[in-house]
Amino acid sequence: MNTKYQQLPVPDFYDQSLVGQVWRVPYEQRAQQAREWARIHGITHWVKNPLKLHILLIDVMNTFCIPDFELFVAGRSQIGAVEDNQRLVPWIYSILGLASKITPTLDTHRALAIFFEIFWVNDKGEHPTPFSDITYEEVKAGVWRPNPAMAADLTNGDYVWLQKFAMHYVTKLTQKGRYNLTIWPYHAMLGGIGHAMVAAVEEAVFFHSIARSSLTNFEIKGGNPLTENYSVFSPEVTDTHDRSVVLAQKNTRFINTLLEVDKLVIAGQAKSHCVTWSIDDLLNEIWAYDKSLVSKVYLLEDCTSPVVVWINGVPVVDHTAAANEAFDRFRDAGMNVIRTTDPIDSWLLS
Repeated sequence: MNTKYQQLPVPDFYDQSLVGQVWRVPYEQRAQQAREWARIHGITHWVKNPLKLHILLIDVMNTFCIPDFELFVAGRSQIGAVEDNQRLVPWIYSILGLASKITPTLDTHRALAIFFEIFWVNDKGEHPTPFSDITYEEVKAGVWRPNPAMAADLTNGDYVWLQKFAMHYVTKLTQKGRYNLTIWPYHAMLGGIGHAMVAAVEEAVFFHSIARSSLTNFEIKGGNPLTENYSVFSPEVTDTHDRSVVLAQKNTRFINTLLEVDKLVIAGQAKSHCVTWSIDDLLNEIWAYDKSLVSKVYLLEDCTSPVVVWINGVPVVDHTAAANEAFDRFRDAGMNVIRTTDPIDSWLLS
């Protein structure tokens, strides 16, 4: 591109005060406004863009982004995800005429999952508490074991198989050297309000789809109850102890799609978990395919926050340092770390 990009204004209907709330997007009204917006601002069909820019929005969902929802990403400010989306939504509108595709990911769970308390019991029949860890040593010693009630639905009644798999699972996690198995509060429940995108972000994505005649492709992750899926590109554990079942596979189709774009911008939640692990997987794929492609990845750092758990005004769990260290590593590897306040041309034309 040899000319500067004309940053677009934010539509009048956008209300920053509503970003942290749940509401219904008025689709028909927004569709009419989007078509008119495209006419007024000369926004063309996405295929006519000389430069293909793809925006990846990781888990921008009520469950992570609305205060008092199941797993709100508070960050150090205690309202991190809300502030992130208050920056993200205007930025999407400002770059509407340039963004070819927007892909939101949706973390997707059901109640009987290996990372929820119902899956595990101790000798007293008690379940682990949310935000606690299940370690390899504890499973090996029998401190925690799979709940026998899970076997009927998850393993066709074979509890012995489930026990062997549980040991295999925590062993795999230990070998990978990431976190222990974390017990999370029930969140991103399929069919629930928490599973939906944040309304203000959904509205912007819908507006983009109509204005640019660009199909929004949602990527679903986390659907298998026997494995975690922090990364949109690959689950934490893919196989079973006896190799009888493939739990989930690397999302090669989506990886290949992203490798073909000119510029990829990534934002979403949480910086310390799903965002970092998705970027990490993508980086490994780039290194294996073509290291030069790393420079076309842009991390929108002021639109993502780390997991920080606050109790009575005190941060009892804080993953900020780990998240920042990961982004430093990505920057050192050649990825671009940008902010919504950066002039678009400063990185667009690079």
